[in-house]
Amino acid sequence: MSTEKLLKGNKKLNLSIAFTIVEGFLAGCNFMVIYNVFKSLWDGSINMKNILQLTGGLLLIFILRLFIYSYGYVQGQIGGAEVSKNIRLFLGDKLKRIPLSRFSNLQTGEYVNVATSNVNSYESILTHKTGDLAKNITLSLMLIIFVGSLSLPSALILLAADLVLIPGMLCSFAQVKKYGSQKSDICSENVSSIVEYITGIQTFRSYGIGGIKNKTVTDSMKAFSDISFYFEAKIIPIGMVRSILSWLSMPLVIIIAGKAFIAGNIHAVDYLIISFLPLFLSKLSDTIFVDLTSYKNLMIAKRQILKVANEKEDISSNTLFEPKKHDIEFKNVNFSYVENEPVLNNINLCIPDKKLTAIVGDSGSGKSTILNLISKYYEPTSGDIKIGNISIKSAGAEQVLSEISMVDQDVFLFDDTIRNNIRYARPSATDKEIEEACIAANCHEFICKMEKGYESTVGENGSQLSGGQRQRLSIARAILKDAPILLLDEATANLDVENEIAVKEAINNLLKAKKTVVMIAHTLSVIEKADKIVVVSAGKVVESGNHDELIKKSGKYAKMWNTERQLLNVG
Repeated sequence: MSTEKLLKGNKKLNLSIAFTIVEGFLAGCNFMVIYNVFKSLWDGSINMKNILQLTGGLLLIFILRLFIYSYGYVQGQIGGAEVSKNIRLFLGDKLKRIPLSRFSNLQTGEYVNVATSNVNSYESILTHKTGDLAKNITLSLMLIIFVGSLSLPSALILLAADLVLIPGMLCSFAQVKKYGSQKSDICSENVSSIVEYITGIQTFRSYGIGGIKNKTVTDSMKAFSDISFYFEAKIIPIGMVRSILSWLSMPLVIIIAGKAFIAGNIHAVDYLIISFLPLFLSKLSDTIFVDLTSYKNLMIAKRQILKVANEKEDISSNTLFEPKKHDIEFKNVNFSYVENEPVLNNINLCIPDKKLTAIVGDSGSGKSTILNLISKYYEPTSGDIKIGNISIKSAGAEQVLSEISMVDQDVFLFDDTIRNNIRYARPSATDKEIEEACIAANCHEFICKMEKGYESTVGENGSQLSGGQRQRLSIARAILKDAPILLLDEATANLDVENEIAVKEAINNLLKAKKTVVMIAHTLSVIEKADKIVVVSAGKVVESGNHDELIKKSGKYAKMWNTERQLLNVG
């Protein structure tokens, strides 16, 4: 389904709108019946039969309106819920196809705002305002036509007063075009600042900077309040002019209809009805104006949804990516996160198949970037990367990632059970296979000690577990996935001694399987026995070889090794 078709609604919403139009027509019929009651009273022709007929007519209209409103309302709610559901499912599916690098370049609130506030706003206006607008416009036009059947000049004045709605609507849409993106960006920043404040509240409080960050949230909210006020303030003058003209129509209608009554051209009851209706129509016009101008929020929401829908997607390839070997080659690879600020410079690197290759270097030298490029989180600025002599340039990210298991320093866990968190690696895995992976990852024991064992919920991002426990679950996932390439990014960093030992044992179990392993480690003793060690400095490969070869070279690796030995001896 195309995005535009998705945003247009569905049959249930269209049916709901059709029913509200009929309800507006029936509401207008009420006035016709009441008009006939007054006319019969004035003429003295009313009798019990007339009363019963007119009362029956009003009752029938009431029953029909009740049924139509109830059925139409239910259909509208169901249709609106389907629209919001389909949009969110579409956005969720779209996010899976957006390059992973995009997520590192945005604020948290950008997509959160689209998937929540924008979709809610779009669904709410589409479901509620559209039907109300259709009903009120139908009723307004019907009453003006009714007045026209009694006094055409009076009807033309009332119609002219209503047509002032059009400039208000055009002004509202012009505001969206001019300031809509700015308002959405500020709203996204507002959401991001709130999410950041809640996520980092422990850090803020521990450093006594809660007030500073609270000011950031407050400033963000004030900015959103200011743009919202400015946004609405531009519509106020149009609304005031429309209200003034609408109210001025009342005395004009009374005068014109009065002249017609004095001249004997209209009935006394006609004059009373014509004099009364402008008051009702003015209130109705106010409601229509509010509903029409609220469509600016629908336009903003639609624009933001389409912005995500039209984002560049990851390469989708129909070509099979099934390398028979899993050696990895970097050929003249350059990369920059920001233009003109190179992170990797002309990297030429061969990572052998089914061997352990370690990448070491100073912080910021480009080690993690190399892993990100292998995973196709980012595309090289220039050069080529091959797996099993097949370029990953033309392969989709999902195809490349299917060949890779990863264990990062920062482990992400879902607010779900331990069993389900591990099963994400291979949804078809049996409970026995999950437990075997956990035994190999050194986490089966602590899981069994938990009250619900494998059915224990880990909390948001694994908040119920220690860092070492989260890391071991991540290793269990990698074992269960059993991909031919394994990437380890400082998996033992920031752990206490006990957890570091447990994680190292788990990694050793993981390394027993013949895989192409690329490991980044902050402690050189961990990678001493690696088949190949690559030393990176300032985005360049400066050395490579095994431990003994690099020590003999007395280069950067040897200096790093000696420094680590000295620190351990001092300790």
